[in-house]
Amino acid sequence: MKTAITELFGIQHPIIQGGMHYVGFAELAAAVSNAGGLGIITGLTQKTPELLAKEIARCRDMTDKPFGVNLTFLPSFTAPPYPEYIAAIREGGVRIVETAGRSPEQYMPALKAAGIKVIHKCTSVRHSLKAEKIGCDAVSVDGFECGGHPGEDDIPNMILLPRAADELKIPFVASGGMADGRSLVASLAMGADGINMGTRFVATKEAPVHDNVKRALVEATELDTRLVMRALRNTERVLKNKGVDQLLEIEREKGASLKIQDIHEQVAGVYPKVMVDGEMDAGAWSCGMVVGLINDIPTVKELIDRVMTEAEQIIRQRLTGFLDGTGAKAPTRAVA
Repeated sequence: MKTAITELFGIQHPIIQGGMHYVGFAELAAAVSNAGGLGIITGLTQKTPELLAKEIARCRDMTDKPFGVNLTFLPSFTAPPYPEYIAAIREGGVRIVETAGRSPEQYMPALKAAGIKVIHKCTSVRHSLKAEKIGCDAVSVDGFECGGHPGEDDIPNMILLPRAADELKIPFVASGGMADGRSLVASLAMGADGINMGTRFVATKEAPVHDNVKRALVEATELDTRLVMRALRNTERVLKNKGVDQLLEIEREKGASLKIQDIHEQVAGVYPKVMVDGEMDAGAWSCGMVVGLINDIPTVKELIDRVMTEAEQIIRQRLTGFLDGTGAKAPTRAVA
């Protein structure tokens, strides 16, 4: 399948594995790229630029296909040394960067000077247009369904994607609720040029996370995510657990007076405890509503091949069936 995204990034399938904290290591990124998608290393999971350089080299040993690095720009008292991270990316020969969080405008000159293509994650049309204006090559449009930070507008993809298609000139991928061939076809129909899958890739054999995490995703339903930190205007969609229940109780007690310090124990340093140690009740960790569509733990290649096969069947059989009068039923689905 050829789209503007496959052409832009030189990949076989219009499927991107988004950056995820303590998930986006070389093993997963290489597996996605080898399967024809675009794998992404999560830059700031690596504590220093030197460690990122080593992780890029590890990934390079595992794949000769294109892969990228995620850089998330976050407000903090001590900002990470972003210029040094960008230098590690450049010197590692990586030519694709997924940016997230705050606008990457300050760093665009350095990224473009290195010949790097930039795809920025956005939760609104206005932010997408800003990304286009500052020179991003593509955007990942994240609907309210997504895990992590869905923004504060609460617009789901059925509205957000067509709106983005109406306004943008650069290509974009759909993110949030993406799990299978149906997700891909629906996104293409609404104007996207591909999909970004996060939570779905965590439940794969190659994902370098504790088995408890993968089992939790398979066992959860679409009713098991919660929104936290709304009062701080830093909304995050996470998987319900005991730590999240405690966090929500604190939020109820504090109300509008809530401060980040009040929930420090439930949000700080959680990812290593969950992803590495398998402590599923440690606190808040990102998970999309798409968890309701996750029923197995395939290899990355099995997952991507399944998505593409199902998408082709839907397009060729079901959709064309409506046009030629055969009234085709939906193709029989493999486990998603």
